[in-house]
Amino acid sequence: MKNRLEKFTADDLPVICPERVAAEEFTSAADALEKLKTIYETNTLFLRNSFTAATSGSQVQERYRAFYPQISISTTSHTRVDSRLAFGYVGGPGVYSTTITEPELFGNYLEDQINLLISNHNVPIVVSVSDVPIPLHFAFVEDSHLSGSLDEMLKRPLRDVFDVPDLSSIDDKIVNSKYESLADEKTPLAPFTAQRIDYSLHRLSHYTATRPDYFQNFILFTNYQFYIDEFVDYAKAAVADPESGYCGFVEPGNRATWADGQVTGEPAARLPQMPAYHMMREDKSGITMVNIGVGPSNAKTITDHVAVLRPHTWLMLGHCAGLRNSQELGDYVLAHAYVREDHVLDDDLPVWVPVPALAEVQVALEEAVADVTGYSGYELKRVMRTGTVATIDNRNWELRDQRGPVQRLSQSRAIALDMESATIAANGFRFRVPYGTLLCVSDKPLHGELKLPGMATDFYTSQVLQHLKIGIRALETLRDMPSEKLHSRKLRSFFETAFQ
Repeated sequence: MKNRLEKFTADDLPVICPERVAAEEFTSAADALEKLKTIYETNTLFLRNSFTAATSGSQVQERYRAFYPQISISTTSHTRVDSRLAFGYVGGPGVYSTTITEPELFGNYLEDQINLLISNHNVPIVVSVSDVPIPLHFAFVEDSHLSGSLDEMLKRPLRDVFDVPDLSSIDDKIVNSKYESLADEKTPLAPFTAQRIDYSLHRLSHYTATRPDYFQNFILFTNYQFYIDEFVDYAKAAVADPESGYCGFVEPGNRATWADGQVTGEPAARLPQMPAYHMMREDKSGITMVNIGVGPSNAKTITDHVAVLRPHTWLMLGHCAGLRNSQELGDYVLAHAYVREDHVLDDDLPVWVPVPALAEVQVALEEAVADVTGYSGYELKRVMRTGTVATIDNRNWELRDQRGPVQRLSQSRAIALDMESATIAANGFRFRVPYGTLLCVSDKPLHGELKLPGMATDFYTSQVLQHLKIGIRALETLRDMPSEKLHSRKLRSFFETAFQ
């Protein structure tokens, strides 16, 4: 494909771009996806090849630029669609558009969303080249490494020669319901732009030491390594079982154990900040588990980035402080409301916004507790209590004057306290990702029951595996639920994007 000259920059460097592909209409989602792949692969390859040429040693005489592909749809009528649907249609007449990145990674998701648009509106969708440049950093394939000083290699600043990530345009205005279209702008078709997605994909690799394409559609978050240890054993046994439906297990460093016994890759030399483990199925309907560590900052960080993968559900499984004298160590807490004193999302989702329990997730969790523990009906109350979970940002809250915190906890009817659950639920609400929380009481600080080393060991040995099995059972139940029922209208605001 021939290159073309565009315009001159301020310092008179001519801009070289791939030849611009003409816009094309499609009534087949599969064909549209192939066109997106072609544009994306052509343009990112152009940037990689241009970088190789620019760093060959001679003085750079051009600026290189390539653009993301985009999808657009235009409607002229207020199409009446199935009122039960939560996504898959636009709200009224107009032109709607979104930039696209990594169409190979998001292939199944994109094909589903495009199919819904075409079938609900009976109009073609348009695939074209956008006017949004692809930053050089996002054009390289996974595991690429650049060494040395790029400015020295190019003999001029990198941003003079290539586009770099533009943090002023990488934001969450769309999902935060703060996006305002200008009169001549197209309305967003998806919750995230291509640059926002690329930013998170690179962050995911950094924080979890696994590639984004290994992430599954059902996510477990935990705040203790004990759960990860049990998950590793469980996943390897499941992958070895030909009846399980799981095809592989991936650990940090992208070390993969496959169903045929083959092992590829090497384990990470050191664990990353939030290591991820993936029990995979061919259609990505497996389960990913991430040890997010302690605190709301980590909880927000990881969910900010996992959200761009558009998972079907995420759950928090972890330990909590029981706040009621009637609770026993090892009891379960099913959160149906949250007190948000984590503060990390206050600017994105004000604390006055309710974060409701989602019936489908609640039922799946309660049924999973009953199945795994053997209790049912009224007897289930022996081991599980449903109520409000308070999430705070101060691990040593007990060292304060307790009158204030305890009074607030009592007024809220809280039955448990932790540092992550409300953050994960609130970000699920914000990003339209179904969420839920099942915690296990590991201490009762208001009643003098603190964990001692011996007690902790016995507690973890007896309770962690059971808790993990409950979480896995709940996600497998939700996996069998139709997507349109799980991604319900409860998480949709007044003006929503057509893409889920």
